[in-house]
Amino acid sequence: MKALQGSNHGVRVRHAKRKRRVLLRLTVFALIGIALLSVAGGLLARQVAGVKEELTQGMDLLPKLRLQLSNGQLAEAQQSLDQMEHHVSGARSSATGPLWQAASFLPLVGPSFDAVSEISVSADDVLSRAVGPLLSTYDSLDWKALSPVDGRIDASTLAAAEPTITSAAATVRLSQERLNAIDLSRLVPAVAEPLSTMKQELGTVSDALHVASSAAQLLPPMLGQGEQRSYLLLIQNSAESRATGGIPGALAIVTTNDGLISLGTQSSASAMGEFSPTLDVDPGQESLYTTRLGSRMQNVNLTPDFPTAANTAKRMWETRYDGENIDGVIALDPVVLAHLLEATGPVVLEDPDILTLMDNTDLPKSLTSANIAATLLSDVYREIDDPKTQDLYFAAVASSIFDAFTNGITEGGSLVEALAISVDENRLYLWSNDEAEQEIIRSTRIGGAVDGPGSGGAAFGVFFNDGTGAKMDYYARRTVELQRICEDPDHSRYTVRLVVSNTAPTDAAASLPGYVSGNGMFGVHPGHIRTNYVFYGPSQSIAEAAMLNGRPVPMSSGLHAQRPVGTLTVELAPGETATLEMHFAKVVQTSEPQLRVTPGVTPRNEVVLPFNTHPSCP
Repeated sequence: MKALQGSNHGVRVRHAKRKRRVLLRLTVFALIGIALLSVAGGLLARQVAGVKEELTQGMDLLPKLRLQLSNGQLAEAQQSLDQMEHHVSGARSSATGPLWQAASFLPLVGPSFDAVSEISVSADDVLSRAVGPLLSTYDSLDWKALSPVDGRIDASTLAAAEPTITSAAATVRLSQERLNAIDLSRLVPAVAEPLSTMKQELGTVSDALHVASSAAQLLPPMLGQGEQRSYLLLIQNSAESRATGGIPGALAIVTTNDGLISLGTQSSASAMGEFSPTLDVDPGQESLYTTRLGSRMQNVNLTPDFPTAANTAKRMWETRYDGENIDGVIALDPVVLAHLLEATGPVVLEDPDILTLMDNTDLPKSLTSANIAATLLSDVYREIDDPKTQDLYFAAVASSIFDAFTNGITEGGSLVEALAISVDENRLYLWSNDEAEQEIIRSTRIGGAVDGPGSGGAAFGVFFNDGTGAKMDYYARRTVELQRICEDPDHSRYTVRLVVSNTAPTDAAASLPGYVSGNGMFGVHPGHIRTNYVFYGPSQSIAEAAMLNGRPVPMSSGLHAQRPVGTLTVELAPGETATLEMHFAKVVQTSEPQLRVTPGVTPRNEVVLPFNTHPSCP
């Protein structure tokens, strides 16, 4: 018995010693772990400070780089870029290392470490794979070469730089997509705020490079490199509104051949006459806009889908001018001409026949960016009664501006800026009969498509179609506002609010020419403005309700490319104002909303008010 007790005692003693050894080891390991964590924490803290410093120093050089590029200081710009790449590359090295990657698994702050890693990688990729290659070809991109000289545009340097521009655009787009995938709500403010700014700036750069890449791919072939091209030019008259701008009043053929640009046949929509039977158009759009789409050239753009309008216009021209094939269609309005005149300077009308026609009028012989819109949209109707004579005047103006454009009066930089402003204001559209080219065009704003990548994600539209049958839209003043109202975590409601006024003189019926007031020809009292307002919401949403001056009203509704469409018709006497609202529900798109509005006489920044979100939204 005593032997057994002694044995048990020995076992207990051995267990105690073993337990003490285990505890000792655990304590040692814990102390070592704490020491390692302290060291790692210190290293991580230093890495955090280092990454922040490197990124800050790199981005601080960006304004300097921009200034050097604008001043043509390419050698100095390369030095600034080299310094930026050095700093950002250092940040990337630390932010993708094992210690940083381990920190990305920490609770609460882990997503912020991961986000900084993505920022560093994206910044390094953009500098080394986009900005660097672009800078190496920058001196070969001579914008002056894009200015017509003796009627010819040399796009060879742009064609040579196309692979570099397209590759840079793809790099920036991928970096943008990578950053857009980061959930800002999971990040600490110190990371979320600069990342939000970087997303916006990268988006701007991505959009610009996409346009530059598209231009580099399209311009050489469309300027006739390899084969001659013929384009139908539609000059839209904003005084009689249509969804894409105005009725295609003046028409002309523009031919390109190895960069040489020439003006061919000129005509007018009224001279084209009526097409009977009407041309076939997409049945879905005919249900919204009737068979009028294929009846006259003036009606092809009742639809806001420019590819449909352009294709119909092409077929109408080829029907009237048998054997004259159209390779593409270009549409613009008088404000585009104003932008071009800002680049070229004033244009003087010199045709003796036109000058004789103007002898007894107050029409200006010198056309400038300040007077061109008023002259073409209002004054010509006051001074010239006969529509055929008006067409002759329009043709003379178009020919004079075309000559100024093709004779290289302006530098390419100014020309590109004038065209870019016009595209941004939805005043300039392009369509190509070549499927590969049209696929590129369709992805940009100049394509004017209702669906596809060029139409945006949360895309809204407000389009105006004249119902007066006259030129009264010159006196219409409109503002459009888009407001988001949150429904639930998965959907939003949007209100599109349109305010329109008739600013014509109170005695418009007597003081305005009948060609302007309409003379009541279509059942509209002279001086009144009747307009069909067409509202588009994003795909999958619902056109829920319509309001006129705060009261619910019935609307005509339908679908176009899976987008809900609601239409209201309003007639206003001189001095009257109306407020129209269209409510769209069940909007699933979360991207920044895009609003396309029919351009008119008033500048876009005075028509489209800032987007706002209801205070109830997070």
